[in-house]
Amino acid sequence: MGRMLLADKFALVAALFLVVMVILALVGPAWLGEEAVRQNLRGRNLAPFDWSRGWIWCMGADALGRPLFARIIVATQNTLMVAAGAVVLSAAIGTFLGLMAGFSSPRISQIIMRLADVIMSFPSLLIAVIVLYLLGSSIVNLMVVLSITRIPVYLRTTRAEVLEIRERMFVQAARVMGASSNRILFRHILPIVFPTLTTLATLDFAYVMLAESALSFLGIGIQPPDITWGLMISQGRQYLTNAWWLSFWPGLAIILTTLSLNLLSNWLRIALDPVQRWRLEMKEPANG
Repeated sequence: MGRMLLADKFALVAALFLVVMVILALVGPAWLGEEAVRQNLRGRNLAPFDWSRGWIWCMGADALGRPLFARIIVATQNTLMVAAGAVVLSAAIGTFLGLMAGFSSPRISQIIMRLADVIMSFPSLLIAVIVLYLLGSSIVNLMVVLSITRIPVYLRTTRAEVLEIRERMFVQAARVMGASSNRILFRHILPIVFPTLTTLATLDFAYVMLAESALSFLGIGIQPPDITWGLMISQGRQYLTNAWWLSFWPGLAIILTTLSLNLLSNWLRIALDPVQRWRLEMKEPANG
């Protein structure tokens, strides 16, 4: 896998960028947490690339004179945490229900699928707006709401894969040998479904991050004093005419992160599929 990643330059750059984002999410609050909340009204809406005040002001300052570079670094943690939490929770629940729907009795399968249909019958952002309005905006509530809206995606994908795999010869052989349903599901079927779910989760991570940004932009996502990239865009929209950088830099962070996730998901889709893996292997250097 490592050699194939090195052979694909676009996927390698995307992976390195995401690793840097994860590192910044872990160390950012401790590194620049104080700078991100320290106000300096004399430097409000400071233009970017002004190095006279120091490197931390390279992206300019917001309406309260706080350095944008520090705020973007600190906001990385909340942005990625919400997206990662929602993806892991929705993937775990959706995969489990999908396995049950694809391998259990038709009655149980119908109940599970009708539940998924109910969730999918409402626009996901509309559900998030209503629930967050009733329960209040917090990182935990936002994470749970976004995960609920994404459960049907994993459920339907897993069920479709299981319905096809359970008819294969090795599954029939496991049944004849007396293997239990749980063993067949988690030992034989789940490992085959896992590559598809990994690729889906990578794409879904970008979707959830954009959804969180949209909710924060509407004012019902993360609320101050917490920071996310979407909240920074929302706070800077009223200054677009005279301080475009307030929304530009966090928007650029979102674009680069989602682009990297999409590039990496395309690579994973091929790398984890034995049928298509030869495409990446052909790109490896001859001396590798």
